[in-house]
Amino acid sequence: MFIRLSSGLVLRTHMKMTGAWHVYPAGGRWRKPEFQARLVLEAGDRVAVAFNVPVIELIHQRDEDVHPAIRNLGPDVLVQPVDLDEVRRRAASRPPDLPVCELLLDQQVVCGIGNIWRAESMFACSVDPMTPQAEAPLDDLINAATRLMSASVAARAAPAPMNVYGRTGKPCKRCRTPIKSLVTGDNARRLYWCPTCQSRDSATS
Repeated sequence: MFIRLSSGLVLRTHMKMTGAWHVYPAGGRWRKPEFQARLVLEAGDRVAVAFNVPVIELIHQRDEDVHPAIRNLGPDVLVQPVDLDEVRRRAASRPPDLPVCELLLDQQVVCGIGNIWRAESMFACSVDPMTPQAEAPLDDLINAATRLMSASVAARAAPAPMNVYGRTGKPCKRCRTPIKSLVTGDNARRLYWCPTCQSRDSATS
């Protein structure tokens, strides 16, 4: 997240898997303990608190576009229309046998899809997470991510009840098969999927 300040500086924060921004009325009670606050911003009658945010830095606006964190980012999945040609071009530079579940988290291929929405997008498209990226319906997956994430943003609320994310062992809402999960990839992120709805056989039948 980048917050541009009137001073010409930009506040960059990265939540990773632990951080969250909360906004409260000035003087309001916080929902997390004070010792977890890494940064507090006051603006009029509102207070924004960054809890457990692992990455916080100030940079100049003139350096924003060349910052290593965003210099090589792929197309933003929430900026429509998403440049699918560019996403495919970037994906083609990755190993063809790279599992599509890992490709969707590569921010230099497509920017903005996190762990929740890669799982939900693959479920929406009935895609086996271990499908080699060169064989996966990449356009469909990106379009699904855009649709699901845009709906969540428009709702201005917590994500709607998930189909697979965070539901290890619970019955699939389509077929009642228990949802599976596995920690995988270089970033050790937990993957969620339905082994029936998202099997390679179901995708081709």
